[in-house]
Amino acid sequence: MHARTSEAKGTRHTAPAPTPGTARRPRKARAFWMKQLHTWHWISAALSLVGMLLFTVTGFTLNHAADIPAEPVRAEMEGALSGQTLRLLDTEDTQARPLPPPVAAAVRDITGLATAGIEADWSAPGEIYLAMPGPGSDAWVSIDTETGEVLAERTDRGWLSYLNDLHKGRNTGSAWGWFIDLFAFACLVFTLTGLVLLQLHARNRPLTWPLTGLGLVIPLAVALLFIH
Repeated sequence: MHARTSEAKGTRHTAPAPTPGTARRPRKARAFWMKQLHTWHWISAALSLVGMLLFTVTGFTLNHAADIPAEPVRAEMEGALSGQTLRLLDTEDTQARPLPPPVAAAVRDITGLATAGIEADWSAPGEIYLAMPGPGSDAWVSIDTETGEVLAERTDRGWLSYLNDLHKGRNTGSAWGWFIDLFAFACLVFTLTGLVLLQLHARNRPLTWPLTGLGLVIPLAVALLFIH
């Protein structure tokens, strides 16, 4: 009986103790990803900082656009093309296209508006028309192809309107459109890495998820209850 008991005890197996190498692997992996997340988080924050400040301020000014007074300033210009320059416009082609460079240079001398490379409307008989809207401003040029008379008008709505149009991407061109796309991507990286960092630190910060949830519930409740 004693021998069997001893034999039974001898068959017991205990779990092997973890080696120092296997214990360090999860810690190393966590440390690696923490470092990567912090790196991408601060880089995206630095890249989007100024843009985020601009879009935050202009978001406020757009929301209160009716409460901020702004007087547009209009200027009218007129003049005439020389006979030599006018002959460059003697064509039956009605396809939309920019003005010939000498004509664009003459128009700039008369009006102060840069029309080079801007597509002009040649469809109206005896008239060429250029619309030149821009952020915070608007302008147009009309050229009488019979007499060479040039009429132009520029409206400036001020720096606040300029910044608001930058926010909306209104009449800002392709370069600013690319900037907005890249800025949005940087903000996306910033927020997603921030979300993962919140999750990693949430154990030691009990208010993490209640505050994050509040950031979702408040705009959702306002949208559902007060927007009709």
